[in-house]
Amino acid sequence: MSLEPSGLLETYLLAQTNKANPKVCFVPTASGESQEYIDRFYTSFSQLSCTASHLSLFKLPTADLRSFILEKDLIYVGGGNTKSLLALWREWHLDSILREAWEAGVVLAGWSAGSICWFEQGVTDSIPERLSVLRCLGFLKGSNCPHYDAEPERRPSYQKFLREDSISEGYAADNEAVLHFVGEKLVRVISSLPQAKAYRLEKMGETVQETQLESVYLGFLQKSS
Repeated sequence: MSLEPSGLLETYLLAQTNKANPKVCFVPTASGESQEYIDRFYTSFSQLSCTASHLSLFKLPTADLRSFILEKDLIYVGGGNTKSLLALWREWHLDSILREAWEAGVVLAGWSAGSICWFEQGVTDSIPERLSVLRCLGFLKGSNCPHYDAEPERRPSYQKFLREDSISEGYAADNEAVLHFVGEKLVRVISSLPQAKAYRLEKMGETVQETQLESVYLGFLQKSS
């Protein structure tokens, strides 16, 4: 998901914490901790009822990363280079801290790199000039491919990887479509654009079956609430 001026996705994420004033932390590792990206995060979330912070692995806010993460209600991971993100997280043991946070009920979310990182595998452009399969954290079973509608090579590449058994079965999502898991179970697909969809992809013999998943447009939820 992206940081949208409408605030639909941000509001939805904050609601999943069940807190009146949740503590949300942005993790911009994948973008090289882009200051522009960090500023956009604060601009978006400052308009909502929450306490916002961010985690820099180059300018650490504390030596006790575990306590810093575990006190948060929502961790939001930005997009960028997933391969570099995972390397830094593993070096700082942030991967194991985030798993502990997830198991303790902290909401984990993200866009692009911040989406595929939670799965066993993802389709990534971390290596220049080509899409490839990346081993990720494995909190969620299977694989994930973002930008399914926005980048022409995503759909054929994901399906090719599946046919070749290079990647496990999984989920694809258009920009602004969100796969909402509770534990390891997919419970809902939501979107901030009416046309944004998500899909389940499975290998059937030598072919790939792509099934569009039922989704809920957040604008409809907002109007009915």
